Amino acid sequence: MAEHFTQGTIMKLKGAIIGNGFIANHGHFPAYLKRNDVSIIAVSDIVKRDHPDNRLNYVYFNDYKQMLDQINDLHFVDISTHAGSHYEIAKDCLNHGLHVLCEKPLTINFSQALELYKLAQKNKLILFPCHNYKHSPVVKSIKRVVKSNKIGKIHTVTLNTFRNTHAVGTNDWKPDWRRYKNLSGGGIAMDHGSHSLYLTFDWLECYPSSVCAFGHNKNTNIYDTEDTFNASFLFPNGKQAHVFLTWTAGVRKVIYTLQGERGAIRVEEDDMEVAIMREHDKDSISHKAAWDFERTKISSDWMDSSHVNWFNSMFDKFIYAIEKQQIEHSDIKDALWCVHCIESAYKSINQDNKKIVIPDIGV
Repeated sequence: MAEHFTQGTIMKLKGAIIGNGFIANHGHFPAYLKRNDVSIIAVSDIVKRDHPDNRLNYVYFNDYKQMLDQINDLHFVDISTHAGSHYEIAKDCLNHGLHVLCEKPLTINFSQALELYKLAQKNKLILFPCHNYKHSPVVKSIKRVVKSNKIGKIHTVTLNTFRNTHAVGTNDWKPDWRRYKNLSGGGIAMDHGSHSLYLTFDWLECYPSSVCAFGHNKNTNIYDTEDTFNASFLFPNGKQAHVFLTWTAGVRKVIYTLQGERGAIRVEEDDMEVAIMREHDKDSISHKAAWDFERTKISSDWMDSSHVNWFNSMFDKFIYAIEKQQIEHSDIKDALWCVHCIESAYKSINQDNKKIVIPDIGV
């Protein structure tokens, strides 16, 4: 049963991991082992995998429901299963009185996400998504520049994510699960869309009002989900975001741009360039305007698909939400909007790429 900590409480959290595949083994477990305020005491997965690290001491279950019934001193669960299972598992854990940390996307449709949100509210529990990209060092640097107002208010962002393949799971259980809709809920939009969207919400400081989207699958004879996704999201006050995601690229890379009133930011992996319009040119809208450029390299380990080095910054926010009893924190609102926007984008794709209005979620 989860406990509600009060400010100043120092207590070691006891957690369980449900879904012991790649991201748990290479991303979550190694990060937990660096902490002295959390202990993973149980693991559930339909396939038993042994860990070589002798510091790990947990009870294994092949059925998470059995684990929930038998382990009575848990504080939280870490859900790291395939996306299509998140809703049922999170619902069961919340009904057992446990705080929930869940891999993205929170669920594969908005009605499920909203139901979990309301259940967490009702039970006064923390439901927290693994929105780890915002915890990468280079993205934190972007945020600092945006908050400094060096380039003015951001009005347009582009987020390009290039991958040469879908992330492959463990060989002993459906390694290509991301390519089958019954397990994943969708293709690259469902798998990667959340990352682009929650960054967009943060940079533009609002949520979108409409979307026009395109999806493509070049392997229709093998898979039933899209491997390329291209969408334009419109926001209030003329702001916009353009998201391009693909599993068919010739290189693994992210390239982001943020266009402001007085300059711009461009990030390619670890390389960040900030362009600031010179003081005497700020009123110029012609090609004669001039900029000063600040270029830095911020090591962020983008090539490590486990993103283990970003995990504990995110987990600190999870613990803080538990300690402060922040049931309605910003990350869960962003998670709801991510699912809502991805669902709306799929509607656009299914309706010949037409513009789809994204109604406010009322949260």
